[in-house]
Amino acid sequence: MGSVSEDVLDLVRAAMRQIRVPGAFDKVYKDECGFSFDTPFSPGGLYVNIVSLQGYGADFVALDHQKTGNALYLLQQFTKVPAPKEEKADDGPTRMAIGMEGGFQVEEKYIVEKTHSIVIFPSRSTIPYPCADLPELVIQAVDAVIKHAGTMAQEEVAAWQEGPLTVSKYAKDLVQLDNGKKIPPNPSDWACEESGMKENLWLNLSTGHIGSGRKNWDGSGGTGAAMNHFEAFGSKYPLVVKLGTITPQGADVFSYAPDEDDLVEDPYLAEHLSHWGIDVMKMEKTEKSMAELTVELNKSFEFDKITEAGADLAPLSGPGYVGLKNLGNSCYMNSVMQVLYTLPELQQRYASRALQIFQGAPAELAGDFGVQMAKLGVGLTSARYCDAAPAEGDKSPSLEPRAFKTLVGRGHAEFSSNRQQDACEYLQHLLEVMTKAERANNGGQGADPSTSALFQFQVEDRIQCVESGKVAYKTRADNMLGFMIPMEAAINKVEVEQFQERESKRQ
Repeated sequence: MGSVSEDVLDLVRAAMRQIRVPGAFDKVYKDECGFSFDTPFSPGGLYVNIVSLQGYGADFVALDHQKTGNALYLLQQFTKVPAPKEEKADDGPTRMAIGMEGGFQVEEKYIVEKTHSIVIFPSRSTIPYPCADLPELVIQAVDAVIKHAGTMAQEEVAAWQEGPLTVSKYAKDLVQLDNGKKIPPNPSDWACEESGMKENLWLNLSTGHIGSGRKNWDGSGGTGAAMNHFEAFGSKYPLVVKLGTITPQGADVFSYAPDEDDLVEDPYLAEHLSHWGIDVMKMEKTEKSMAELTVELNKSFEFDKITEAGADLAPLSGPGYVGLKNLGNSCYMNSVMQVLYTLPELQQRYASRALQIFQGAPAELAGDFGVQMAKLGVGLTSARYCDAAPAEGDKSPSLEPRAFKTLVGRGHAEFSSNRQQDACEYLQHLLEVMTKAERANNGGQGADPSTSALFQFQVEDRIQCVESGKVAYKTRADNMLGFMIPMEAAINKVEVEQFQERESKRQ
């Protein structure tokens, strides 16, 4: 890279006073603009405020500079390039799973070319990155942002995880051989002992053997050396840890034991790794965890291949015809929000007032209901994304309301997960969240009657005594009109009884 002029470096030094190096558990919004659905793949890229660690599209970065006075931004510009095709043997899957080791794999169809720059406001002076002339603190902070997984990605992983892992029954009394082996601390020195592969490596916690993961049906994944080693020792040493996922907080541990055969928890992992010379307090994550791989593959899986197959559908585009992508069983949320934003009152309250809402937004954009509602409303009802190129596999432009889903589902056991949900229950939950947010923004004086109160109505119940024939009327407020269906009229009584039995066991 060419040298940077002293005038520009002076601007950097003047702007770096509030900079700190973010850690793995800091919130870094590097995936999407806080006010729009712009990403690093958008034409103008995505600017990350190096101080607040919030992301902004090209149309909103000046607003952030005006509000915060922060001057240093990392500009991310990504481009998808077709990936070279490889001929792979098809030996068939060895286990029933999508994207998991030995299961059905979703082929990557492109690679991502990434460009980074440092932009200084308000002059918009630009420095290509990396640049050795920058102050060391700036370099450390920018490198940490680039390396960070991103808060939205971390929250997606949490949503896909089905609660805590089961503690392996083999962990407490795990046998560890005293064979003199020590694992090199540098990840570049790790390799499969059979094939020499450098990725998807698993360390046997009992023997110290490093082997590659199981082979997938398309030929990717590995040679299965780790599994073969387990079987060669008579299936006595079942626990393996994925190298590259080890951090002070834990790692991916898998049990090959037939009665577990899944990711498990090893409460003694630090002790077990220490036996092989690995200090967990000094380890950093260099590979994606199995949960992260699951999220990627669920997002990239082409659901259109299994829905509406063969249907001749005409794609629509324009304001009001922008789609919402399935984030993993999120159809209930997508359908509710698309219906709600057909209402003029909701459009006027949030979409039409979006700029006003953004100007008064707090520092934590992802946690503000008004910001997220306005952001989604503009995306669905305006022409902003109508001309955007559809994502691969889509017939028309679509948005990924990840921040909205996370915010509304926060603290709710079901809506914070990626499990299937009921649209009616979600609507009622959303209206509660909306009411609380509007009351808070209205100084506790009550919600705006044009929005959450829009869905309220009065229901009159008629109750008649079977003995005296006297009648009483009661009025109550509601936001959902239900129709009671007599159980004897149900044509799926068996399924209903099975559902009720499952629900009773969960309570």
